[in-house]
Amino acid sequence: MNYITVSLIVLAIAFLMTMTGRGGGNFYVVALVAFGMSMHQAAASGQFILMVTAVCGMLIFSKKKLVDWKLALVIDPATDVMALVGGYYSNYINGMYLKFVFSGLLVVAGFLMLLKVSDRPITSNKRIGFWHRSFGGSSYVVNLWIAIPVCGLVGLVSGAIGISGGSFKVPLMVLLCGVPMGIAVGTSSAMVAATALMGFIGHAVQGHFEPALVLPFAAAAAVGGIAGGKLAIRTKPKKLKMIFALTTLAAAGFMAVNAMLAG
Repeated sequence: MNYITVSLIVLAIAFLMTMTGRGGGNFYVVALVAFGMSMHQAAASGQFILMVTAVCGMLIFSKKKLVDWKLALVIDPATDVMALVGGYYSNYINGMYLKFVFSGLLVVAGFLMLLKVSDRPITSNKRIGFWHRSFGGSSYVVNLWIAIPVCGLVGLVSGAIGISGGSFKVPLMVLLCGVPMGIAVGTSSAMVAATALMGFIGHAVQGHFEPALVLPFAAAAAVGGIAGGKLAIRTKPKKLKMIFALTTLAAAGFMAVNAMLAG
């Protein structure tokens, strides 16, 4: 494995993904698989790398008060618990099947990133399960009946295949809950870090993690996460949505072909 090449790729991914509140686990896994790692090992390594990336981005966003901690604490536990379950039981799923599931999720994520979103608050009558939230000068309504189950499902699959779920959490917060894009990106970074930690633990228990192979990539991810977070403060994340959608769809195609060749 060419450590310098992979480290540069990881740095670039961390930089770009932090700007949109996505962990980038999908891209890390693709890169690691392309350079010779097995699917299970790449999933565990990807979880660790994206955890480092998300923590670095979260620290930057938190300083600018773009992380809605109460929102994260309410909707993210379901993701974290199910990520642990997914990571643990991934050992019982054929690696080729994981690649196909992974590819399908990337396609969905790609098209979600193409959707036009609005920062307008969603109005609703005060009913059970609809949380009226004010943060950072904005008001929005979180539909807990949808947000929590979706986060749980995202966590289960994310933990199993080594991604963060940020590609789904940001659209969930913005499209269904009316959370402003900037706050959604910052809050997603915090949730991605927690989800990655739980998914990583599940994989590590199964013996998929080899620290000596991953630590150089994690260092590169830290640098990319810090730089990406700082630039995100001054940049509109919407400008990068098209680029990320296209690269996500390209990664989906790569993983599908990889799975068919392996099969």
